[in-house]
Amino acid sequence: MPFIPHTENDVHDMLHAVGVPSIDDLFDEIPKDLRTTGGLAKIPAGISEMEIGRLMMARAEQDGRPLCFMGAGAYDHHIPAAVWEIATRGEFYSSYTPYQAEASQGTLQLLYEYQTMMASLTGMDVSNASLYDGASALAEAVLMAVRANRRVHTKRVLMPSTVHPVYRKVVHAIVKNQGIDLIELPYCGECGHIVPQSLAKYADDGITALVIPQPNFFGVLEDVDALTDWAHQHNALVIGVVNPISLAVLASPGEWGGVGADDAHGGGGSCASLRSPHLGILPGASAAGGRKPGADIVCGEGQPLGAPLSSGGPYFGFLCCKQEHVRQMPGRIVGRTVDLDGKPGFTLTLQAREQHIRRSKATSNICTNQGLVVTAATIHMSLLGADGLERVAAQCHGNTWDLIGQVTAIPGITKLFDRPLFHEAVLQLPRPAEEVLAKLAEQGLIGGYNLRDDYPELGHAILICATETKTAADIETYTTHLRAILTS
Repeated sequence: MPFIPHTENDVHDMLHAVGVPSIDDLFDEIPKDLRTTGGLAKIPAGISEMEIGRLMMARAEQDGRPLCFMGAGAYDHHIPAAVWEIATRGEFYSSYTPYQAEASQGTLQLLYEYQTMMASLTGMDVSNASLYDGASALAEAVLMAVRANRRVHTKRVLMPSTVHPVYRKVVHAIVKNQGIDLIELPYCGECGHIVPQSLAKYADDGITALVIPQPNFFGVLEDVDALTDWAHQHNALVIGVVNPISLAVLASPGEWGGVGADDAHGGGGSCASLRSPHLGILPGASAAGGRKPGADIVCGEGQPLGAPLSSGGPYFGFLCCKQEHVRQMPGRIVGRTVDLDGKPGFTLTLQAREQHIRRSKATSNICTNQGLVVTAATIHMSLLGADGLERVAAQCHGNTWDLIGQVTAIPGITKLFDRPLFHEAVLQLPRPAEEVLAKLAEQGLIGGYNLRDDYPELGHAILICATETKTAADIETYTTHLRAILTS
């Protein structure tokens, strides 16, 4: 949307209306010793629209156009052209928080549709109108669980080491000074998942919540049924951290559990229980009569739903929950109602943020809900529909296995973790990962995520990903260059 500045006459008329001779006089209450002296002189003179366009294009091209085989929480998906053409219309592009319902019905209806889609996708009863990003959404979910779980008062949360490392750091930064104890759960070195039996030692510790990533950071599928059942049997809430694309083929978090820890998938999560790569037996996909217990809170990163990688953002976090916990939900919720004439309309309902109520009663002080990106996500899901999302997920899954099959044929490369996966996989290399990835970058390839800093015990390991955007030729190109690097 073009930016139209005020003219000199506009500025003069506004100053005259408020009775001030100059713009500087508007800020005369600021002490002189706090004002900058000459610092703005380094800002270059204004340039034309054509010149600024060329400048920004040149800076954007510094990133290049590499083939991307890295995921690790941000994914290279195809985005239909219509998504951002609609999202950047003036009605959406310039809108702000829809406090005035009578003037914001379009925005409110869109957010209501978004909430409906996310609740359906996750199998939860209610969704808020989004949060800042996936990492802060998990932090808010932890805080929410502590408030909501009235049966346990220890503020102890089990946080698997298979949760995204950045998410864990953000959660720690946000909750560390609020008396919440994050207990890290180790993963199985053979299969890369949390073994449900390993939770036994926490049975009598008064655990407030258990965080379950699905898929986890390694792309490995956790035994969500057994983990969910264990948590509920010990009065703990379940926080699911999910990839929204995966929910098109995996059971929704609302369907987790209900099979008993001893019966879940052939042995309560033993390492040998789930080794088929086929989509038909993914954890949590088994059907049972009646409604399953399910997760209590579900969160994650919404970037895969229509947001480009865009050199690092912006993204948005989603957060859904069971109806019984809705009054502890942070952010805002849009509701559907009728007016005095019986006509349907939309309005903000629960919005227990520090902007609106006493800070001591607020559920959150993170007020940004990334409305523009949520707008794109809503349009993206509407265009793809349930069938489209399923096709995208299935193609991602298939491409990842094609990539694994080709690169593990290279001598010295092995796939770690003998367990079903989605979207991503961990490869062990015969040479230092940073060296291999640097040489792939020279060939225009983002070859994966180096796991050295976050998981040094894995050795020369990288996390690779292939979305639906990767063709057979792309995978062959990656394999050819990787083979050449390792055999040189």
